[in-house]
Amino acid sequence: MTATRIAITGLGKIALDQHVPAITGNSDFELVAIVSGRGATVNGLPSFPDLGTLLAALPEVEAVALCTPPTGRLALAITALRAGKHVLLEKPPSATLAEADVLAAVAAETGQVVFATWHSRFNPALEEARRLLKGRRLRRLHIDWREDVRRWHPGQAWIWQPGGFGVFDPGINALSIATAITPSPLHVSASRLEIAGNHQTPIGAELTFDTPDALPGSRLTAVFDWRKEGEQSWTIEAETESGVHLTLTEGGRCLAVDGVPTIEAPSREYPAIYERFAALLAAGASDYDLRPLQLVADAFLLGERRGVADFDAG
Repeated sequence: MTATRIAITGLGKIALDQHVPAITGNSDFELVAIVSGRGATVNGLPSFPDLGTLLAALPEVEAVALCTPPTGRLALAITALRAGKHVLLEKPPSATLAEADVLAAVAAETGQVVFATWHSRFNPALEEARRLLKGRRLRRLHIDWREDVRRWHPGQAWIWQPGGFGVFDPGINALSIATAITPSPLHVSASRLEIAGNHQTPIGAELTFDTPDALPGSRLTAVFDWRKEGEQSWTIEAETESGVHLTLTEGGRCLAVDGVPTIEAPSREYPAIYERFAALLAAGASDYDLRPLQLVADAFLLGERRGVADFDAG
């Protein structure tokens, strides 16, 4: 089989750090071009100012990886799909649920493959966590997702603007894990959002969840915070009715069961994403799970908003 010719749209930090090496390290793909409004490129590849210009110049491109911020991504996806190109979406797939539905409808209309990626789901401990929780009722679930926004998102002003998700930009990663491993569907029952006076999106959030199979007295919660200096925290704990206690740490790279470490493996999220994309292309199938985005949307809908001090994002 020949390699799928793919272009990256949006050459920001995540594209440079993750998508470019993952694509170039996968023989199923050939990275052939970049779309960048500022004229950026990598490895000497041709760079185009917009997606329409690229598609007109290089009709042989077969797939597009959209690595732009979520706002404005729908128009790019529609352009690619209606040009007969398959689409890989950096998380989150869109800025709103309505946009996500429109994108799905256009994909169905065109018959192209769409892959809404959730990179944290490709960490090595998730499958075992899912297996251990399958068929069990949860007594406790707690997500503790705290990181330093200045360290991980330097200069990215868009995340503080409407449609930028704020602390849910990383927090949706935790929700993608939770929706993948919990034995019963989660929904948000309460939400508290902390919003700095000089920003539009939350810098912190606390969520309470419920499930159709909730145990009396069960406690299912999450805390997200973007002001964490020093050691970062990407942890999910789950305790079942039978007393099994799981702890996922390092964003799903490590798993402990009843306090005993069982899995600790290097993360290869993005190489695994492109392996999955290659399999989807071979099968002509899409992978378009919106559950993490739905939880974020519900957190905003139900959110009790509390103003906090202005925050210099650096």
